[in-house]
Amino acid sequence: MKNILAPALAACAFTLSAQQVMTPELLWDLSRVSLETVSPDGKNFIYGVSQYNTEDNSSNRDLYLMGTDGKSKKQLTDMEGSEYGATYLMDGKKIGFSHKGQFHIMNADGTERKQLTNIEGGISNINAYDLPDGRIALVFSKSVKLEKTTADLYPDYTKAEAVVIDNLMYRHWDSWSDADYNHVCIAYANEGDENITEHQDLMEGEKFDAPVNPFGGGESYSLSPDGKSVVYEAKKLSGKDWAQSTNSELYMVDLSTGKTTNITEGMEGYDKEPKFSPDGSKLAWMSMKTPGYESDVNDIIIMNVATGEKTHLLQATNKYDEMTFQSFAWKDNNNIFAGVPTNGSNHVYQITYSSKGVDYKKVTKGDFNYNHFEIAGRSLIVDRQDMNHATEVYNVSLKKGEAKQLTHENDEIYSTLSTSKVEKRMVKTSDGKDMLTWVIYPPDFDPNKKYPTLLYCQGGPQSQVSQFYSFRWNFQLMAANGYIVVAPNRRGLPGFGKEWNEEISGDWGGQAMKDYLAAIDDVSKESYVDESKLGAVGASYGGYSVYYLAGNHDKRFSAFISHCGLFDLENWYLTTEELFFANQDLGGPFWMPENKETYSKFDPKDYVQNWDTPILVIHGGKDFRVPEAQGMAAFQAAQLRGVPSKFLYFPNEGHWVLNPQNGLIWHDQFFGWLDQWLKD
Repeated sequence: MKNILAPALAACAFTLSAQQVMTPELLWDLSRVSLETVSPDGKNFIYGVSQYNTEDNSSNRDLYLMGTDGKSKKQLTDMEGSEYGATYLMDGKKIGFSHKGQFHIMNADGTERKQLTNIEGGISNINAYDLPDGRIALVFSKSVKLEKTTADLYPDYTKAEAVVIDNLMYRHWDSWSDADYNHVCIAYANEGDENITEHQDLMEGEKFDAPVNPFGGGESYSLSPDGKSVVYEAKKLSGKDWAQSTNSELYMVDLSTGKTTNITEGMEGYDKEPKFSPDGSKLAWMSMKTPGYESDVNDIIIMNVATGEKTHLLQATNKYDEMTFQSFAWKDNNNIFAGVPTNGSNHVYQITYSSKGVDYKKVTKGDFNYNHFEIAGRSLIVDRQDMNHATEVYNVSLKKGEAKQLTHENDEIYSTLSTSKVEKRMVKTSDGKDMLTWVIYPPDFDPNKKYPTLLYCQGGPQSQVSQFYSFRWNFQLMAANGYIVVAPNRRGLPGFGKEWNEEISGDWGGQAMKDYLAAIDDVSKESYVDESKLGAVGASYGGYSVYYLAGNHDKRFSAFISHCGLFDLENWYLTTEELFFANQDLGGPFWMPENKETYSKFDPKDYVQNWDTPILVIHGGKDFRVPEAQGMAAFQAAQLRGVPSKFLYFPNEGHWVLNPQNGLIWHDQFFGWLDQWLKD
């Protein structure tokens, strides 16, 4: 293996020069920018910058202040550790933020910082609000122990490592279940307070988690503007029921009486991200109709708080088959801004509704991903990225949609790089439909040369191939290493209508595989593609796709890489945790007669007798979504078949590779494998 760590350690000291291309070391040197919040007067915003240190194998995040005109940048925090969750308080005079499990407060210019809470065990996902009576309310999640552990049951066996399991959901994504539950809590503070310890558990005694694990955060609950009620999301199910359902509900707590009401009863899919309108008269949230379907259409529900009457925006405006929402925010009582996947990019729409009807206006434009946004008067302050650029913060005019870059954290690196040409290509599928396919070309691309070419297989499976900038599956980096990348928005991805998105369910090895082959075959017709040097790479469902194609590719490919892929569907069904996903996408358990065809036709292991192409298998030991035995089985099958193969194993990584030095090794092995089989 090449020694990649030495250059990584020296990366901070290198002299930037013209005509460089992206490298793994440069990728980890990039600042990771993310928007936090906008001041009440719309004149300033706060953003965070994370820096990774590959030598220390660590990261640190600081907060910065800048004017929404792009001027007056100032660093607000330089504390040991990372700062998150910045919010303006006291009409913009103060800024609150989270640090090391407690809430801190400072002046709006960053001076006079102090710790506001000192709650035992720490708190997380903190939302802070100004109350009408001048106090501050903090709504947060806190871990609460409600059950006995094995150590509690056997206190004399101090060296034992046993875990006693009597129900499902004993582990999830990358963590084992324990005796603790996350509960929504509330605390109050006055301006001069410090080290507050008192707080109220709004779920006292309940053996359920809120936010919903593993991805829920502060967006999962909201305090009403009058400070009288909290609405939070929870999935109050246990064991097998939890594993087989997506039914999270919204619960409204009357803070004066403690009475808790389920306001989404009868709505059986996900209900999440509740937000009160500015005057508190309405509550909006995102909702999916179908129980067990995690990639269903996300509608926005608007409820009249006084009457309970609900309006389903997409259904009410006959757009349910066309759109789905990713996020939203209130501008005023009649205007909502929403993030919408749209034809291979993420964009922001303004939705105006009144008694006269509902109007949808697309605010952002271009081949970019506009992600987290905040409203600042006549502008949006928004995170933007594309396949050649990591996230920076932009100001987008609501009137014209014009975008002005505000932060420039990575300009120095990017100014020295030759970037890739990104082409939007429409490919005709085997069933006669048009499929948007991104083609990314190497820097300084020469059409008179021939290039090895990679088919990128997307995971999810229902996750749009958009203008994302990944720090692992990075198209800019692949192209910089001399590869053309073909990234199709195959069947089963959002942003192209409900029908296109749903066609993956129950058909994993069907039309989606034909779409992949249509894309690579179409681009391979170009004179600059070396048809003898094609590779296919992907993770999760993309890893499954690689395994499946390895047995069904008719000699198209010369190399494969599968990360955390599903290889044996029957075994996977019995070892994964979120069974609602398997039930939706595969139809249910393999022993049910009606599901026999799905497992017999679409299981990669059943085509391993056809494997004859070099394959690199990558897996993490803490991946409970796709357990490690899937990768081990695929590697062992390749070895027994005599197929050139390698197994890259990360014992302490989950479904993703998050450790900086592990990430550098990942890229070294990834490109080393491709270069070995696709380059002379």
